[in-house]
Amino acid sequence: MTDSVLDSTSAVPQQTANGQHPQTSLSTAAARNLATTTKSVPQMQEITSRWLLKVLPWVQTQGGAYRVNRRLTHTVGDGRVEFTSEGDTVRVIPTELGEIAQLRGVEDEGVLATIADRFEQREIGAGERLAQEGAPVDGIHLIAHGRAEQFGNGPYGDQASLGRLVDGDHFGEELLTEDEPTWDHDVIAATPITALTLPAAAAAELIERIPALADHLERFKAGRSAKSNKHGEAAIDIASGHTGEPDLPNTFVDYDLAPREYELSVAQTVLRVHTRVADLYNKPMNQMEQQLRLTVEALKEQQEDQLLNNREFGLLHNAALSQRIPTRSGAPTPDDLDELLSRRRDTRYMLAHPKAIAAFGRELNKRGLYPTPAIVDGREVPAWRGVPLLPCNKIPISAARTTSIVAMRVGEDNQGVVGLRQTGLPDEYEPGLSVRFMGIDEKAVMSYLVSAYFSVAVLVPDALGVLEHVEIGR
Repeated sequence: MTDSVLDSTSAVPQQTANGQHPQTSLSTAAARNLATTTKSVPQMQEITSRWLLKVLPWVQTQGGAYRVNRRLTHTVGDGRVEFTSEGDTVRVIPTELGEIAQLRGVEDEGVLATIADRFEQREIGAGERLAQEGAPVDGIHLIAHGRAEQFGNGPYGDQASLGRLVDGDHFGEELLTEDEPTWDHDVIAATPITALTLPAAAAAELIERIPALADHLERFKAGRSAKSNKHGEAAIDIASGHTGEPDLPNTFVDYDLAPREYELSVAQTVLRVHTRVADLYNKPMNQMEQQLRLTVEALKEQQEDQLLNNREFGLLHNAALSQRIPTRSGAPTPDDLDELLSRRRDTRYMLAHPKAIAAFGRELNKRGLYPTPAIVDGREVPAWRGVPLLPCNKIPISAARTTSIVAMRVGEDNQGVVGLRQTGLPDEYEPGLSVRFMGIDEKAVMSYLVSAYFSVAVLVPDALGVLEHVEIGR
């Protein structure tokens, strides 16, 4: 379970240079600001719209954990490979070769290290061809840096785009398991590319020389023959369109034997209020109420940040690799958002940093497009293809001035993204959030433990998609 802890005044007080303890609760001078003159309630600049918390359907998570049961999936290993670099020299990390489907499960790291040593570094200029349709597969190619476009023949003889390859992507691995494979499409460098290549001759020599590798690839070919649908799930045999009384197929729905479980995370802080403040400066505004209100607001801001950025369950880190796509040219264009929306059915919401929304607006202005806004929670927000584009400043912006746009289908009944929380907590203040009195210390300071329990689950991979490498500076 991953815990996030807000800045808290609950730490053990340390003495200052003059020997006095630092302040651990609201001072009476500050408290008097709420007790005299005509005034507003305390304001807080950190408060945002927190759209993610508003649009997520929340599921009651009894027992502190939520198990996502899925059908058994046969396909594995469609991940991205990572590299190390020293100067201009780039090397593939041997264990990262396990992200290639045919090499997933090779337990002997020595075998992977031997394979990694045979990769050759290549520098490819923009416009150069890495693969030509119909030509023999000449090797396994790993893209360390850069972007390549894949093209194939369209139904009317024209060139059709089949997608992009970016840092960590790979192609040509079929030569490990197929006899004399050929390229079924063209791959052309869109930018200068640094690539690592394992030549076909070197791959054949390694398979012949290393029995453990040859045995592993044979097992892979045998396992791949298991019947599955286009999503890699164990197939359900069904007969249709028949007449008479043929024998019907027998079938069953196989489940994943090790489903993922999401444990509720926690964000906590200790709120301290001096009894003198609570006793003497409680009118016309309740000091305890205002202190608690602002603390809860800060806790919710932290909660939304964790739902997006936590490395264990956050949405930005848990989107399936097949649902992560790069932009075509850097700036977020209508074409990019169309590609993002096409990856799933019934996309309900998109989330983006306000600067990314502004960048998308500039692209719309260039094309003279003015999409109709959407109404969410009674507010008018930008939209594309009828899908609301909600601002969220918790989505990070990298040093290279790039960010991401998140698209999701929501709801348990819709096999989407759901928020997780447990209600009915002791001393519950709001659903999933409790405020517990911890007592009064020897300095007459009251302490309250404020806790929020939460997580987020993606029920099926295509419920969540991410548009990556979105440039906001153009």
